[in-house]
Amino acid sequence: MMVDLELDDLRREFLAEADEKVRELQAKLDAEQSPETLERLTYLAHQLKGSGGSYGFGLISTDAAELETAVEQLAREGTTPGIDDRIQQHVFSLRAEVDRRMKEFAVEVSK
Repeated sequence: MMVDLELDDLRREFLAEADEKVRELQAKLDAEQSPETLERLTYLAHQLKGSGGSYGFGLISTDAAELETAVEQLAREGTTPGIDDRIQQHVFSLRAEVDRRMKEFAVEVSK
């Protein structure tokens, strides 16, 4: 039982950090598409991809992996049809999944 509680604490901590990263991703989308901005987007997506799976949040990991791929494509090829929309959609999906999981954990705590 103790292990479950410790894991839940770690998962909650991950979600709090994921929430901050998604907020930064959202802010970066509104910024100018400089190489530095794209590099930061890639970095944040990569971190979420790796950590999400480790803590059992497969959808966060999958969305982050797809975001990372889309941003790398944008950095490599420049704006191509639909790429900005795809990036926006992945960030939107990440936001929704992080919010959903945070609510789940808030409910679990009150049980």
